[in-house]
Amino acid sequence: MSNFFEQLQLQTQAEREELLSIPQIVRGATGDISLSSYIAFLTEAYHHVKHTVPLLMACGSRIPMHKEWVRVALAEYIEEETGHQEWILNDIAACGGDAESVRCGSPHPETELMVAYAYDTINRGNPIAFFGMVLVLEGTSIQLATHAADAILGSLNLPKTAFSYLSSHGELDISHMHFFESLMNRLEDDEDQQAVIHMARMMFRLYGDVFRSLPLD
Repeated sequence: MSNFFEQLQLQTQAEREELLSIPQIVRGATGDISLSSYIAFLTEAYHHVKHTVPLLMACGSRIPMHKEWVRVALAEYIEEETGHQEWILNDIAACGGDAESVRCGSPHPETELMVAYAYDTINRGNPIAFFGMVLVLEGTSIQLATHAADAILGSLNLPKTAFSYLSSHGELDISHMHFFESLMNRLEDDEDQQAVIHMARMMFRLYGDVFRSLPLD
């Protein structure tokens, strides 16, 4: 019998493939996007990445005492993820964009809905479900981030300082995914497992909508 991490990957395969077929992602992976499209991607990334630590904290606060090992893992994630939104603003500035305008601005509705759904699931449903979002964001990053950074750098002739978020996350999330896999394989409660699977399926759709909202040219 396969472990839960393998089941999770298998049961979300169709949603993952649909996400990876989105034109904005396909073209980004080959560097076939404009500077304004790249800045638009970074802008939406800022508006959801700035919620990563607050979401992790909210999730940790709702973990029951008999699952303290999950809270300990969340604390480790918090330490790793703190401040990453500032990397994105630095990248925007390196592209010639207005970082402070992005900081003070608003996300696309699609990004706002994705973040709101994550908070709602943590507060109203099973907080363990949040790991479904972790699977989507970090798994997608591993598959695309470093490759896309190299391709876009080559096509747009930008400095390497414009890719700190993409480049670092491609490498960082590989170690995160090994950690994530070990955590998921410790989840034995069927209710927790189903909550993670459902969240992942929803997040593949919602994160996909964030990419679909980006301009292609």
